[in-house]
Amino acid sequence: LLLRWRRRRGLWKKVEEARRRQERSLVQMETAVQRFREQHPSVNVVSILSLPLPELSKKLRDGSLPLEHVFYAYVGKALQIAIETNCITEYLQESETQVRKAKLTEKLGLLYGVPVSIKDSIDCEGHDSTLGFIKNINKPAAEDSVVVQVLRRQGAIPFVKTNVPQSLISYDCKNLIFGQTFNPLLYTRSPGGSSGGEGALVGGGGSILGFGTDVGGSLRFPAAFCGICALKPTGNRLSKKGIIAGVLGQKAVVAAVGPMAKDVESLALCMRALLCEDMFNLDSTVPPLPFNEEVYASTQPLRIGYYETDFFTMPSPAMRRAVRETKQMLEDAGHTLVPFEVTNVDYMIFNFCVRGMFADGGASFLKKFKGELEKSSMGLFFWLAKSPSWLKTLLSWIAKPFHLLMPFIGFVSFFSTVDEVWSLHHEIEEFCHQFIAQWKKLNLDVMLCPMLGPALGIGYPGKLSVAVSYTMLYNTLDFPVGVVPVTVVTNEDEEELKGYKGYFQDWWDRTLAKAFLGSAGLPVAVQCVALPWQEELCLRFMKEVEAL
Repeated sequence: LLLRWRRRRGLWKKVEEARRRQERSLVQMETAVQRFREQHPSVNVVSILSLPLPELSKKLRDGSLPLEHVFYAYVGKALQIAIETNCITEYLQESETQVRKAKLTEKLGLLYGVPVSIKDSIDCEGHDSTLGFIKNINKPAAEDSVVVQVLRRQGAIPFVKTNVPQSLISYDCKNLIFGQTFNPLLYTRSPGGSSGGEGALVGGGGSILGFGTDVGGSLRFPAAFCGICALKPTGNRLSKKGIIAGVLGQKAVVAAVGPMAKDVESLALCMRALLCEDMFNLDSTVPPLPFNEEVYASTQPLRIGYYETDFFTMPSPAMRRAVRETKQMLEDAGHTLVPFEVTNVDYMIFNFCVRGMFADGGASFLKKFKGELEKSSMGLFFWLAKSPSWLKTLLSWIAKPFHLLMPFIGFVSFFSTVDEVWSLHHEIEEFCHQFIAQWKKLNLDVMLCPMLGPALGIGYPGKLSVAVSYTMLYNTLDFPVGVVPVTVVTNEDEEELKGYKGYFQDWWDRTLAKAFLGSAGLPVAVQCVALPWQEELCLRFMKEVEAL
């Protein structure tokens, strides 16, 4: 008992140390901003913050806007949003030195002088990548991840790291070390996750360009919940070297790193900057495909597939309306829209996603929590993963006819053999080929689909892990997909929500209905999808949707 008590005390000390560092970061930001404002009292911060990224970067490159003015304007705004939403875990103080040095450089990159924010799990030299785990405190990264190296070479200035949920396998944003991050649009709502700190900071205007990762919607949930845009590229279009994954080594569900910003043009500028020789040299596993301007700039009418539901997670009235209205406006703009039907989504979620990510019975995932103080909201999962096989089989058998405990069945059907894992990977490949064949048969360029929304109340994402069906499909397929906000929840949507039953009328459906309630005025987004390696076409489609 004494040893346990001493161990726990040691862990709490580390947590307190990390929290003090977080508080110190905010004080450093405040000091820096105050010092700058005293020296430059006439700087118009509001006009700097109102500039879209393409315009801002142009002014920085032609010298009409001084670097320090932009940098300290964003440090000040980021500080305000951090105090309101608890989104920043650490200030990268060396960014101040980088600003001073940047003024002396001859070669101006595409993102010269642009302050950027970085998700906790993306390595920045000299800083922790905690993933919300106490064991990762005081283990600073030895070098920058490739994405951060390329950003620096393009002149960008990484200035803060942002909060994540413990383990990243969640679309909320809370951990024991730094606590809960709140949605800047409504503090009782989740900002989404796992790139939730980024969503809150960019959504609140405290960062003009942020970087996150996505293995089941972790870029798209925060973007949709916070009313901004995001792009999840094909898994290997941007380097993942130096980025820590939620479940190491699993290949069934493909993760990606990508940008978040207020508008599509900013995402395009970011991709243009990242897809350069530096990226291809620093990580030779990334295909050397520079940004295709011709595809992005094209104005040819598109042939667009669309669906309003995946018949697994019933869309909220606002989600359905978002797709319908966007479809109608795209037709009015001269594009052709073709209905597309997605099938077997429940099979895909439980057999590909859950079984694929936890093919070892969740052992490697569980190992991460060993010696931690809390097991986040994963109680049921831990209990199941640790229970003996006979009990899992029994539960699975009881659960099947009710469709009640579907996630049980997923967790329960864990693999034990290598050949089953291989056959799963083969099955996923087949699923992907079939999906592409259906796409090609309809001669589609891109696809329009629902995005879960509006933002769920805090604590709900942990109870509703099954609602990732709309997003996770495209990690399984490894297609590029972006999110664009298109509408807000109306009082009519709220009224209609009262009749929301869900497809299975089970506990999850009832909980989801509660989670959507009281959302009038909150943004709702759609997803824009393209085939693998066609990020430029995906962005071009997003731009069309945004322009409506």
